[in-house]
Amino acid sequence: MERRIETERLILRTVTVDDTDNMEVRFAKENELDRVNELRKQVNDVHVAGKPDVFKPGFCDELKNFINVIRDDPEQEIVVAVMDGVICGFAIIHHINKPENPFMKERDFLDIDEFCVDEAYRRKGVATSLISFIKDYAKENGFHRIELNMWEFNQGALAFYESVGFETFRRYMEIML
Repeated sequence: MERRIETERLILRTVTVDDTDNMEVRFAKENELDRVNELRKQVNDVHVAGKPDVFKPGFCDELKNFINVIRDDPEQEIVVAVMDGVICGFAIIHHINKPENPFMKERDFLDIDEFCVDEAYRRKGVATSLISFIKDYAKENGFHRIELNMWEFNQGALAFYESVGFETFRRYMEIML
Protein backbone atom coordinates (compact mmCIF):
# COMPACT_ATOMS: atom_id res chain seq x y z
CA MET A 1 0.00 0.00 0.00
CA GLU A 2 1.35 3.46 -0.92
CA ARG A 3 1.59 5.56 2.22
CA ARG A 4 3.34 8.73 1.03
CA ILE A 5 1.41 11.97 0.97
CA GLU A 6 1.71 13.78 -2.35
CA THR A 7 4.47 16.38 -2.51
CA GLU A 8 1.91 19.14 -3.11
CA ARG A 9 0.92 18.72 0.54
CA LEU A 10 4.28 19.79 1.94
CA ILE A 11 2.80 21.90 4.72
CA LEU A 12 0.25 20.22 6.95
CA ARG A 13 0.28 22.61 9.87
CA THR A 14 1.40 26.03 10.95
CA VAL A 15 1.14 26.68 14.66
CA THR A 16 1.58 29.75 16.78
CA VAL A 17 3.77 28.99 19.77
CA ASP A 18 3.35 32.39 21.45
CA ASP A 19 2.71 35.96 20.38
CA THR A 20 6.04 36.36 18.57
CA ASP A 21 7.07 32.98 17.20
CA ASN A 22 5.45 31.28 14.25
CA MET A 23 6.38 27.68 13.65
CA GLU A 24 5.75 25.61 10.58
CA VAL A 25 6.06 21.83 10.58
CA ARG A 26 6.33 20.19 7.16
CA PHE A 27 8.36 17.87 4.98
CA ALA A 28 11.88 19.04 4.20
CA LYS A 29 12.83 20.58 0.89
CA GLU A 30 15.95 19.59 -1.04
CA ASN A 31 17.75 22.85 -0.26
CA GLU A 32 17.24 22.32 3.50
CA LEU A 33 19.15 19.06 3.85
CA ASP A 34 22.42 20.77 4.81
CA ARG A 35 20.70 22.35 7.81
CA VAL A 36 19.12 19.00 8.68
CA ASN A 37 22.63 17.55 8.64
CA GLU A 38 23.80 20.26 11.07
CA LEU A 39 21.11 19.05 13.46
CA ARG A 40 22.01 15.41 12.78
CA LYS A 41 25.56 16.26 13.85
CA GLN A 42 24.18 17.64 17.14
CA VAL A 43 22.46 14.29 17.67
CA ASN A 44 25.66 12.42 16.89
CA ASP A 45 27.62 14.57 19.35
CA VAL A 46 25.10 13.79 22.11
CA HIS A 47 25.44 10.07 21.37
CA VAL A 48 29.24 10.23 21.32
CA ALA A 49 29.24 11.98 24.71
CA GLY A 50 26.71 9.53 26.17
CA LYS A 51 28.10 6.28 24.78
CA PRO A 52 31.67 6.83 23.49
CA ASP A 53 32.30 3.07 23.40
CA VAL A 54 29.64 2.76 20.68
CA PHE A 55 29.53 6.03 18.70
CA LYS A 56 32.32 7.57 16.64
CA PRO A 57 33.11 11.28 17.05
CA GLY A 58 32.79 13.68 14.15
CA PHE A 59 30.38 13.69 11.26
CA CYS A 60 32.10 12.05 8.30
CA ASP A 61 31.05 12.34 4.65
CA GLU A 62 29.33 8.97 4.81
CA LEU A 63 27.05 10.26 7.58
CA LYS A 64 26.48 13.54 5.73
CA ASN A 65 25.63 11.76 2.50
CA PHE A 66 23.27 9.32 4.22
CA ILE A 67 20.65 12.09 4.21
CA ASN A 68 20.37 11.49 0.44
CA VAL A 69 19.67 7.79 1.01
CA ILE A 70 16.91 8.77 3.42
CA ARG A 71 15.53 11.36 0.99
CA ASP A 72 15.42 8.84 -1.87
CA ASP A 73 13.80 6.03 0.13
CA PRO A 74 10.04 5.92 -0.57
CA GLU A 75 9.48 4.45 2.90
CA GLN A 76 11.05 7.43 4.71
CA GLU A 77 10.26 11.11 5.14
CA ILE A 78 12.22 14.02 6.59
CA VAL A 79 10.06 16.32 8.70
CA VAL A 80 11.27 19.78 9.73
CA ALA A 81 10.10 22.44 12.15
CA VAL A 82 10.78 25.99 10.99
CA MET A 83 10.62 28.94 13.36
CA ASP A 84 11.27 32.48 12.15
CA GLY A 85 12.73 31.07 8.92
CA VAL A 86 15.19 28.75 10.69
CA ILE A 87 14.97 24.96 10.68
CA CYS A 88 15.04 24.35 14.42
CA GLY A 89 14.10 20.69 14.56
CA PHE A 90 13.70 17.61 12.44
CA ALA A 91 12.58 14.01 12.50
CA ILE A 92 13.21 11.08 10.17
CA ILE A 93 10.14 8.85 9.96
CA HIS A 94 10.28 5.41 8.44
CA HIS A 95 7.50 3.01 7.48
CA ILE A 96 8.43 -0.45 8.74
CA ASN A 97 6.64 -3.70 8.06
CA LYS A 98 7.72 -6.80 9.93
CA PRO A 99 5.92 -9.82 8.52
CA GLU A 100 4.32 -12.41 10.74
CA ASN A 101 6.63 -15.20 11.83
CA PRO A 102 6.24 -18.22 14.11
CA PHE A 103 6.90 -16.04 17.17
CA MET A 104 5.22 -12.73 16.36
CA LYS A 105 2.24 -11.23 14.59
CA GLU A 106 2.80 -8.87 11.66
CA ARG A 107 3.82 -5.39 12.73
CA ASP A 108 3.23 -2.46 10.39
CA PHE A 109 4.20 0.85 11.98
CA LEU A 110 5.82 4.24 11.62
CA ASP A 111 9.23 4.50 13.26
CA ILE A 112 10.79 7.78 14.36
CA ASP A 113 14.36 6.97 13.39
CA GLU A 114 16.01 10.32 14.21
CA PHE A 115 14.68 13.27 16.21
CA CYS A 116 16.29 16.55 17.23
CA VAL A 117 15.50 20.06 18.33
CA ASP A 118 18.34 22.57 18.15
CA GLU A 119 19.47 23.42 21.68
CA ALA A 120 18.74 27.11 21.05
CA TYR A 121 15.06 26.31 20.35
CA ARG A 122 14.27 23.88 23.16
CA ARG A 123 11.35 24.47 25.55
CA LYS A 124 9.46 26.41 22.85
CA GLY A 125 7.04 23.69 21.72
CA VAL A 126 9.12 22.52 18.75
CA ALA A 127 9.42 18.86 19.78
CA THR A 128 5.75 18.64 20.74
CA SER A 129 4.76 20.15 17.38
CA LEU A 130 6.96 17.66 15.52
CA ILE A 131 5.35 14.75 17.38
CA SER A 132 1.87 16.15 16.71
CA PHE A 133 2.65 16.41 12.99
CA ILE A 134 3.99 12.84 12.94
CA LYS A 135 0.92 11.52 14.77
CA ASP A 136 -1.40 13.27 12.29
CA TYR A 137 0.63 11.93 9.34
CA ALA A 138 0.52 8.42 10.79
CA LYS A 139 -3.26 8.54 11.30
CA GLU A 140 -3.88 9.98 7.82
CA ASN A 141 -1.82 7.16 6.32
CA GLY A 142 -3.49 4.30 8.17
CA PHE A 143 -0.86 3.58 10.81
CA HIS A 144 -2.02 2.50 14.24
CA ARG A 145 1.36 2.57 15.96
CA ILE A 146 4.41 4.84 16.17
CA GLU A 147 7.63 3.49 17.62
CA LEU A 148 11.03 4.92 18.39
CA ASN A 149 14.13 3.81 20.20
CA MET A 150 16.46 5.84 22.33
CA TRP A 151 19.56 5.42 24.42
CA GLU A 152 19.20 5.10 28.18
CA PHE A 153 21.71 7.88 28.91
CA ASN A 154 19.39 10.43 27.27
CA GLN A 155 17.06 10.98 30.21
CA GLY A 156 15.83 14.33 28.89
CA ALA A 157 14.59 12.63 25.73
CA LEU A 158 12.96 9.88 27.77
CA ALA A 159 11.10 12.42 29.90
CA PHE A 160 9.90 14.24 26.78
CA TYR A 161 8.76 11.09 24.97
CA GLU A 162 6.85 9.92 28.03
CA SER A 163 5.25 13.37 28.35
CA VAL A 164 3.76 13.05 24.85
CA GLY A 165 2.43 9.54 25.45
CA PHE A 166 5.18 7.09 24.52
CA GLU A 167 5.56 4.05 26.78
CA THR A 168 8.46 1.65 27.08
CA PHE A 169 7.55 -1.77 25.70
CA ARG A 170 10.99 -3.32 25.21
CA ARG A 171 14.42 -2.80 26.75
CA TYR A 172 17.93 -3.74 25.60
CA MET A 173 20.51 -4.44 28.30
CA GLU A 174 24.22 -5.14 28.37
CA ILE A 175 26.90 -6.40 30.68
CA MET A 176 30.48 -5.30 30.16
CA LEU A 177 33.11 -8.02 30.54
